[in-house]
Amino acid sequence: MSLLLPDDGRFGSGPSKVRPAQIAAIADSGLMGTSHRKPAVRGAVRSIQEGLSDLFGLPEGYEAILGNGGASALWDAISFCLVEDRAQAAVIGEFSGKAARAVERAPFLGEPEVLRVEPGQMVECRPADVDTYLYAHNETSTGATTPLRRVAPGSGALTVVDGTSIAGGLKIDPADADFYYFSPQKCFGADGGLWLAFASPAALERIERLTAERWVPDFLNLQLAVNNSRKAQTLNTPAIATLLMLQAQVEWMVETGGLSTMQARSRDNSSAVYEWAEARPFATPFIAPEYRSPVVCTIDFEGVDAAGIAAQLRELGVVDVEPYRSLGRNQLRIATFPAIDVEDVTRLLGVIDELVG
Repeated sequence: MSLLLPDDGRFGSGPSKVRPAQIAAIADSGLMGTSHRKPAVRGAVRSIQEGLSDLFGLPEGYEAILGNGGASALWDAISFCLVEDRAQAAVIGEFSGKAARAVERAPFLGEPEVLRVEPGQMVECRPADVDTYLYAHNETSTGATTPLRRVAPGSGALTVVDGTSIAGGLKIDPADADFYYFSPQKCFGADGGLWLAFASPAALERIERLTAERWVPDFLNLQLAVNNSRKAQTLNTPAIATLLMLQAQVEWMVETGGLSTMQARSRDNSSAVYEWAEARPFATPFIAPEYRSPVVCTIDFEGVDAAGIAAQLRELGVVDVEPYRSLGRNQLRIATFPAIDVEDVTRLLGVIDELVG
């Protein structure tokens, strides 16, 4: 068997491929081991905020904020600081389910309306008697993308969207949400433990009001996150390396052509995977065409042991294409983030063909 392997074998859906230039940025910075509250590191944070504002074209009044803890902390923070009483949540997989569970378990909130379907299917939020709508723009566990749109405009309800694995890989209008949040270990190729969000004036007002009315643990207090973000810092000590990798990736995205280019790179990668699967008798895309993700591709296999293929790929240095652990499906999950080169995607598919054949 003669295998033409990808030059870079990292296809994980997070942590994701890190470009060598991002690692070099850490070594060249001189900031490792220094205070995050001093001008040099705060300058890196300010650069990230300004770069994201430029990259996404933030509307007037929106703020780029960041905080410690990643999305797992933010789901609880949303319950404290953004949901006034009753939310509606659309659940299409593991991560959208975690956001819904946070509001379901909050004893100070009314019972939420949870719209739930089996993984691989789609349900979207719809107008209801609630003050907050929660959904995932991209469900990382299944590779399903929900159209980004504001729910019930003009009602006063906030639209809060988890963009964790798709932010940076798709051109969007941030005005379609009030609070659009994401993590840096996906399209941005950094490490976890940090969250970022674009907050509208309405979301900022809700945060200020609710945190004044309720007791909120400091770590989950979004007003403290807003206050610190305005100073280009975080409440607690962040991972400086994550900030530096994120800064380098945002600069690369802006300089390479912005979100239009990032979207084109992701779509070239994902189209290669979906077209390959549709042309194979043993492979089928898990998600219906209208909801297929441009950054996370899930492919079901029939008559082929996908776990065995993933294990053989790992031995060859091609890693992290296993399905999400709780799905229990005979499938591969292949990240197609913008930092991944399409040549590596096509080589990966060629290797799978040889392993199957």
